[in-house]
Parts: sequence; structure tokens; C-alpha cells
Amino acid sequence: MLNKEQIVTYFQSLQDNICAALETADGSGKFIEDKWDRPGGGGGRARVIHGQVIEKGGVNFSAVHGELPANIIAKLGVETGKFFASGVSIVHHPVSPMVPIIHMNVRYFEMDNGTWWFGGGIDLTPHYVNEEDAKFFHQTLKNVCDKHDVAYHPKFKTWADDYFYLKHRQETRGIGGIFFDRLGGQDGHTKESRFAFVKDVGEAFAPIYTHLMAKNKDLAYGENEQKWQALRRGRYVEFNLVWDKGTKFGLDTNGRTESILMSMPPMANWVYNHQVEEGSAEAQTLGFLKKGMEWV
Repeated sequence: MLNKEQIVTYFQSLQDNICAALETADGSGKFIEDKWDRPGGGGGRARVIHGQVIEKGGVNFSAVHGELPANIIAKLGVETGKFFASGVSIVHHPVSPMVPIIHMNVRYFEMDNGTWWFGGGIDLTPHYVNEEDAKFFHQTLKNVCDKHDVAYHPKFKTWADDYFYLKHRQETRGIGGIFFDRLGGQDGHTKESRFAFVKDVGEAFAPIYTHLMAKNKDLAYGENEQKWQALRRGRYVEFNLVWDKGTKFGLDTNGRTESILMSMPPMANWVYNHQVEEGSAEAQTLGFLKKGMEWV
């Protein structure tokens, strides 16, 4: 029967394989590893890259355990006890505003009373929405979902639209993707079948992003596009610090702050009451940042 040690081994290999693929695609940057220990139990491997395509990126692995804090027990609706959590978390902020920001997370959680579930997802945040890239991205994720359960994609796509949403801005963080949480033994699924799906999500990441890097890294851009990139990065910061549950969980369980905030961009900006020019590429992108956009 599948156990947490096998899941940890897989997540470590996933981190290794993704880092190797991204180093090749970037052509310059190399990941720097920082191993860390969590005082309450467990630890991880933080890996950060600064390259010619990826300005700042991280591919982090963690496996932590211990007593679950009372505030997390209340939020999760679980019984008091010991927990174990492991996963891989990725965010990449590119040099070029023509290359999108990308995020992925795959994770496993269990309690010592036998409760377990998987969670994760992939979402894309283009500075400028390219319809061809959006269709490629969503079709790839649909193919992954359909391989395991045809009910997955419509549910997880809607979940991503709802989750990656800046309520105070009334706009989505990007063009969404898939998001899922608490995938346990519901609907006849086993731990093995859920893990098989999570593995395919994780292994979709490198082919997706290396394709988007290669396709867009040499496109021309100027000062106007860089200013817009800084503003969109600002929106990314707003979401991660105000709304993201993963950020809050990590901080609430005394996770490693540097690893948790790896998702922050190297530079970002906020302009008071910024207005885009009607008919501009920026205005077009804002028009796409809505829930319920159908790309496939």
C-alpha cells in the first residue's frame, strides 16, 4: 500500500527533474540549493534560480511533521493530533514581460488518525494574455485531467477561477488553470489513483513551461511593457499575501519564511489609480482576466 515515504521519494525526484529541465531551457541559470530544518519536525530543500530567461524562480520541496496548531485544526476541521505534509511548490518570474509567470504546487497531507488527502494545481499568469498560449496551456491540463477522470477538468478549472481571484480588484490573478484540494477517498478513488493523477500534474509542468519560455523569450518589448510587467507583479504580490491559503498555512505552522515567500517577484510596482489606454494590449489583457473564460 502506498505510504508517505514513497510519496516523499517521488516529490524529491520531481523537484530534481523539473530543476534539470528548467536549467536546460534557461541556458544560463543554475539552481542554488538551501537545505533547511523545521524546529517542530521535518525540513526541506529550497532551490532558487536567477537566469537569462527566469529572473527569479524557485522549486521547493518540503516534508514536515509535528503537532498541528490549534488555529489550523479549526480551519481544516480535523481532530487534534500529529500531522505530516509534503509537497513541491514552484513559482517563476521571467525576465521578459512576454513570458508568463507560472505557479505549480502538488502536495500530500495526513493525520495520525488515518485522515489523508492530496492537493495542488497549476495556474498561469501572463503579463500579456496570448490566446494561442492560453489554449495550449488549458488543453494540456484538460488532457491530464481526462486521463484520470472526465469530471476533473470542469471542476478543477472552475475551482482555479474561483481560487485565484483578487476579490478586492474583481479580476483573476491570471488565466487560471486547475486547482484541487482534499482529494481523498471520495467517489471511489483510492490513494493510489489520486497519487497517479497528482504525479501526472507534476510531470506536466516542465513541458508546459519550457515550451512557453522558448516560444516567447525572444519577442521584442520595451519600457512600456516592463512598466506593465511591474504592475502585474504587484497584483501577484497582493494575491499571495492577502488571499493565498498556502502562504497562510506555511506561516501558521512555523514553516520556513524564506521558502514560503519565494513566490514574491524580484521587483514589483503599484501606481495609484492606474488606467490603461482604451484599445491597448494592456486593456485587452485586462479583458481576459475574468472568471469563466473558456479556452478549450
